[in-house]
Amino acid sequence: MRKKIIDRVRQIKILVMDVDGVLTDGRIIIGSGNEEFKFFNVLDGEGVVLAKSAGLKIALISGRFSGATERRAQELSIDDVYQGVSKKEESYEELLKKYGLSDAEVAYIGDDLLDLSIMRRVGFAASVPNACKEVKKSAAYVTHLSGGQGAVREIIELILKSQGKWEKILEMRSMGRRD
Repeated sequence: MRKKIIDRVRQIKILVMDVDGVLTDGRIIIGSGNEEFKFFNVLDGEGVVLAKSAGLKIALISGRFSGATERRAQELSIDDVYQGVSKKEESYEELLKKYGLSDAEVAYIGDDLLDLSIMRRVGFAASVPNACKEVKKSAAYVTHLSGGQGAVREIIELILKSQGKWEKILEMRSMGRRD
């Protein structure tokens, strides 16, 4: 991996991501009532748990409001969830203030045009291979795995390995601990 990427990733304290197309595969199934279904990947969920146990903060910023996203965020104990956001940069600014962070300490994963304003600011911008062309061009790293297929886990592993935290996390997991 390029040294420049590793150096940037070492500074990361929070991972912020879009939901549809990143944490999911982008499909939304809408039933005849208020039912909505999305496909989340268990590898990404475990990645979030591992990241949080290593002290990495996690936040979601989505252009859509979804009960499925809300439920998944609760299951994974993600505290910072912004939904129905048309100007994602406003939510991003709230996160910076809340945690006293600089742009250099933020990683962001996006897939569509609403993500570009944040991706152009953060210390480490990533996209999924199923992202639109403009987003992939703005990313320092394009995941090998697609959105909803383990891409979030891939980025979390990259961050934790670059920060020297991966081996300790593996050791804790082998002992059955999540702290």
